[in-house]
Amino acid sequence: MRRVKITILISIVLIGLLVLGSLWVKLQEKRASEKDEGLPKISTEGADMRLEEIRFVEDKHGRRTWELEARQIQQYQDQNLMILKDVKVTFYSEDGRVFIVTGKEGKFYQDSKNMELVGDVMLTSSDGYRLKTQSVSYDHLKKRVTTPDPVEIEGEQIRLVGKGMVVDMEAKIFKVLNQVKAQWKGGRRG
Repeated sequence: MRRVKITILISIVLIGLLVLGSLWVKLQEKRASEKDEGLPKISTEGADMRLEEIRFVEDKHGRRTWELEARQIQQYQDQNLMILKDVKVTFYSEDGRVFIVTGKEGKFYQDSKNMELVGDVMLTSSDGYRLKTQSVSYDHLKKRVTTPDPVEIEGEQIRLVGKGMVVDMEAKIFKVLNQVKAQWKGGRRG
């Protein structure tokens, strides 16, 4: 009788271990499939090259002028075009200021160095300003950033909203084109 109880107990323990092992394997398979599902499905049809985690830097006369980073790039050589995902572009102005622009997706035209960004676009400057919008276009030759979309600009002492914007980086001119509202936050008095 004692042998039968021990045999039954061992059988129950073995069955329990098999069930636990099976559940563990299924859990690992599920985690792996969820991880794969979280990755964006990007078509590479027609792309000449696809790169992940890239960084380009342009130097002129020994001075860094801009950097481009992206999680993913698809290059179309016949169009001189790169399609970018999770983009960050850093511009270094001659006066020492730094501008960082980020966006979810972008297009970079290799021949002109023009760029378009869409999706949660954010521009921050080293002097404390932050701009939010949904899309921007950068004209490299004119050193001009534009958008027709609503914009929100915030600095230490001011918050400004409006629709449409032009930033001339060379002339250091910034314009919000329509429906402009500004809020003075106050701040230090000299």
